[in-house]
Amino acid sequence: MAHVYFHIDLNAFFANAEILLDSSLKGKPVIVSGQTRRSVVSTASYEARAYGIHSAMPVSEAEHLCKDLIVREPHFTWYRELSEKFMKIISSYTDEIEQASIDECYADVTIPIQRFAKPLDLAWQIQQRVKKELGLPCSIGVGPNMFLAKMASDMKKPMGITVLRIREVPQKLWPLPIADMRGVGVRTLPAMEELGIKTIGDLANYKDPEALREIFGKNTEAMIARANGHDDRVIVKESESKSMGVSETFLEDITDYEEIRGMFRYLSRKLSERLLKEKKAGHSISIRIRYYDFSNADRSKKSDALLWKADDIFVEALSLFEKNWEQEPVRLIGISISDFADHNETSRQLNLFDPKLMQEAETDSILKDLNKELGTTAFIRAAEAVPREKQ
Repeated sequence: MAHVYFHIDLNAFFANAEILLDSSLKGKPVIVSGQTRRSVVSTASYEARAYGIHSAMPVSEAEHLCKDLIVREPHFTWYRELSEKFMKIISSYTDEIEQASIDECYADVTIPIQRFAKPLDLAWQIQQRVKKELGLPCSIGVGPNMFLAKMASDMKKPMGITVLRIREVPQKLWPLPIADMRGVGVRTLPAMEELGIKTIGDLANYKDPEALREIFGKNTEAMIARANGHDDRVIVKESESKSMGVSETFLEDITDYEEIRGMFRYLSRKLSERLLKEKKAGHSISIRIRYYDFSNADRSKKSDALLWKADDIFVEALSLFEKNWEQEPVRLIGISISDFADHNETSRQLNLFDPKLMQEAETDSILKDLNKELGTTAFIRAAEAVPREKQ
């Protein structure tokens, strides 16, 4: 049976979330950002985008482009509350969901779409429900695989519903700039342009795969296949994932060690809570450091002991960071746990699912810890604060 995938993306999520808090902002040029001299635009309303304002632009430059620009500081608790409600709506149609970030997800709707007389009726119903119940516009891409669904959702915003079929790839996908392709980031783009690859079609029809291997490594064949409209990935639900991770991106590049340390403490507690919820513990820990120039440093290590406690995760993650930090300004910090133990090992060695431990985890206030560790430092998820490095 041919699959049908949706990619559902909340449009200008943070800006529209701020408008829900303050209706006077509706129809005005609004950005979400910190308010220091180093601040950059996190999200811009469509009215602000009309002035050429975009994510990662310095706020000072945005204010120069639009004298009436309204700057709002982020309300993280509110964004996460809306995100949870968004995911609950999608899960009412299918449990085959993969959340890609706070404001987007993939859904395999192969089965539920059969209940509708017209295939696009399901997409329309989801879009209208999200708008009516949450007050948020969203775009939905429809495709036979996850890659085409994602590319389709980017083609019409806001409130678009776009179908992208494999047979339409040469006409609709190939003419797009290579920078628009999911999987091409700021570090790989210059290397591709040096090879003369300027459009997705150029990549799809490139005659020297070995030259591409220097850019994409083991992902070379997959990138070429996607440029031709093929993608064999399937939905990976969180409970099925081989790893579990969390990440946050600072609104400003950070060099202060104590602020970075505070972020590691917060992320460790957040990840521990998720591990407890999913009843998982692992032997491997990885960190990601994204620097001011968007370059990434990924480091990992194995542990003889199972990792699930916040304190243990914090110690191991911070140790990895201290050994590998190049003293350059940091944009993003991430931690993930993998190499999960089976249930018997977990229960036998750690008594992980002790009700008392679960209760302690549930009563631990993450936001309270965050304020204590970071003070007023503003941060935002990696998928939101800067243009996404496409996966």
